[in-house]
Amino acid sequence: MPAFRRFCAAASAWTGRVAVATVAVILALVTPGTVRPAVAELRIGAVVSATGPAEYLGDPEKRTLEIYVEALNAAGGVGGEPIRLMLHDDGGDPETARRLAARLIADDKVSVVIGGTTTATSLAMVPVIEAAQVPFVSLAGAAQIVEPVRKWVFKTPHTDRMACEKIFADLVRRRLTTIAIVSGTDAFGRAMRDQCVKLAPAMGITIAHEETYGPADTDVTAQLGAVKRKSGLKAVVVAGHGQGPAIVTRAYRQVGVGLPLYQSHGVASKQFIALAGPAAEGVRLPAAALLVADKLPDGDPQKPVLRAYADTFRQKTGQPVSAFGGHAYDGLMLVVEAAKRAGSIEPARLRDEIERTRGHIGTGGVVTMSPTDHTGLDLSALRLLEIRKGDWVLLSEQGS
Repeated sequence: MPAFRRFCAAASAWTGRVAVATVAVILALVTPGTVRPAVAELRIGAVVSATGPAEYLGDPEKRTLEIYVEALNAAGGVGGEPIRLMLHDDGGDPETARRLAARLIADDKVSVVIGGTTTATSLAMVPVIEAAQVPFVSLAGAAQIVEPVRKWVFKTPHTDRMACEKIFADLVRRRLTTIAIVSGTDAFGRAMRDQCVKLAPAMGITIAHEETYGPADTDVTAQLGAVKRKSGLKAVVVAGHGQGPAIVTRAYRQVGVGLPLYQSHGVASKQFIALAGPAAEGVRLPAAALLVADKLPDGDPQKPVLRAYADTFRQKTGQPVSAFGGHAYDGLMLVVEAAKRAGSIEPARLRDEIERTRGHIGTGGVVTMSPTDHTGLDLSALRLLEIRKGDWVLLSEQGS
């Protein structure tokens, strides 16, 4: 009899749970070639570059995902069911990223993948994602990740083309329209360089000189010396991310180029300022409003979201915020909100709801996705900043 009573109690509890939960959440989930277990938890795979050359981008992404998955679970998860984060470090290596994405899908049966700290690692994962038909939210900048639109691929950062457009608009305002570009030979550096070259004629910019640097270069004085010797230049734009742009900035000052210097949103972290040191003074860049959350007017719709994220990140890590941690926060929240709306953890339904995102306020801006736009940000989402005395200054974009 005791055994029978225990069985009845268990059956009653199970029945009650089924009555509350959505059938789609409880049933086994299936994607092409992958049978998913009958679990209700939202399994999120993540692959970031927490170590290696892109560490200062990937480490805040990793920390952000861990902090917020823990907080979401403490608050009840998604629809009363837990989130299970399966997070891996690819060390910045594209092949490792591809392999980890495949493992997350085949072995861990995740419903969605967040990650791809860099353009190279994101692009390496895309074929795996598309074959498995699992939604992917990239944390990298290149427009080519989502252009042309790929059904299963989204991204949270502003694109490299948007960065070029923001920089060029400021150069035109300042009448500094003859420039040099110094670009990294990594995937993001090449992609941004290509976007800037395409955009320049339409915006009245003349690219009169180009130089490149490699990811492992520690001395770029020869390239900056060539820039200095080129006559007629009015400004220099650097296309790159990670430590390379800081090395370029130090060499820029060492050589004494003496022209206005612009960086991309790929350096939107206090770590860039620390690495570049005093040479960073006066550098301009387009970046997410997160870096200047306290400097925004009180009526700015992003301000409450930005301050809440910044306060939480600083409290939990003891580190300043970077735009890159914000990209991970946005990716996670897009997925969580999509799961709530869908009432499901089935990948196809998650994908559809991510694409239906409208007016979502994140750290990168106000996101409105569509079947033709899998980033969902317009140019107003990028702010123009200048580095002064080791801090960010928000510039007016009228006559700045």
